[in-house]
Amino acid sequence: MTTGPDTDEGAVLERLSVLDRFLPVWILLAMAGGLLLGRLVPGIQGGLDAISVGETSLPIALGLLLMMYPVLAKVRYEDMGHVTGDRRLLWTSLALNWVVGPLLMFVLAWVFLADAPEFRTGLIVIGLARCIAMVLIWNDLACGDREAGALLVALNSVFQVLAYAVLGTFYLSVLPGWLGLQTQDVEFSTWDITKAVLVFLGIPLALGYLTRRWGLRRKGRAWYEERFIPFISPFALYGLLFTIVVMFALQGEAITSDPLAVVSIAVPLLVYFALMWGVSFLIGYRSGMSYPRTATLAFTAAGNNFELAIAVSIGVWGVTSGQALTGVIGPLIEVPALVALVYVSLWLRGRFTRRGTVPA
Repeated sequence: MTTGPDTDEGAVLERLSVLDRFLPVWILLAMAGGLLLGRLVPGIQGGLDAISVGETSLPIALGLLLMMYPVLAKVRYEDMGHVTGDRRLLWTSLALNWVVGPLLMFVLAWVFLADAPEFRTGLIVIGLARCIAMVLIWNDLACGDREAGALLVALNSVFQVLAYAVLGTFYLSVLPGWLGLQTQDVEFSTWDITKAVLVFLGIPLALGYLTRRWGLRRKGRAWYEERFIPFISPFALYGLLFTIVVMFALQGEAITSDPLAVVSIAVPLLVYFALMWGVSFLIGYRSGMSYPRTATLAFTAAGNNFELAIAVSIGVWGVTSGQALTGVIGPLIEVPALVALVYVSLWLRGRFTRRGTVPA
């Protein structure tokens, strides 16, 4: 993909793979298939619960791990030592991702879903899961800085293992307590969140790191990036779609009885994407960053790791919970929203050219 000023903005969708381009379609089909399965096989929950790992059935646990592993095998962990570049970009991104993003989602969750505790909690869980997957696609499509994007994704991956449970407790219990907000309607424990993160992020993170290290050392970067990664990448989508089918099979009655629930979740997510991307892009522009780094800053701040949010929600509250449903609605909204923001980003690139910043 070229990153020069002559990039064809009209070809953004064509540059997405078929799987990524039609992700909302696959998700909708999985939802419909799950609802149909739930009607045709009423005893599906008993079958899934026959073999469980803790509170999570083994088939669902395997689907969640399959969903996370390809994503984490793509991360360029070897670039984490190269933090000698733009430290301003690094610290600005960390502040946006781990302070502004979670706080903004917390505010939106309480503003839009104060009377829907499960959906509200699901949104907060999403806000804590910083993007480590699709953001690389949005960054490339918007002609962002690939190396900076890879570094920020690697840092977010490791930081989530270390900080997710602590931040989850803070935003779900401590901060609401300080503000006098009612939280007795949502039960959780810090250990439950920690366990879910360690299992569904820690295990695939370790496997992804070891796989990448072995692949680069034994086969070389060309083989790993051009053959192995394209081979395993679709399995993340397969794991996601399997999880969605199962969830909707088990939640069919609750979903069909309240279809407006999807809308109530979608609205704060759309507001979140627009605000996070817009504020981040403005910060990059005002601080004098080049266009590629500004685009990278904006997309890494606006995207979220819905795979982790779904895994944590299922591990802590169960596959039939409103928190898990909120996580599933997330990528359905994120994909078209961030594709639209790619077009906006490319359109705004002209402002950098006019002020003399070369989009390199």
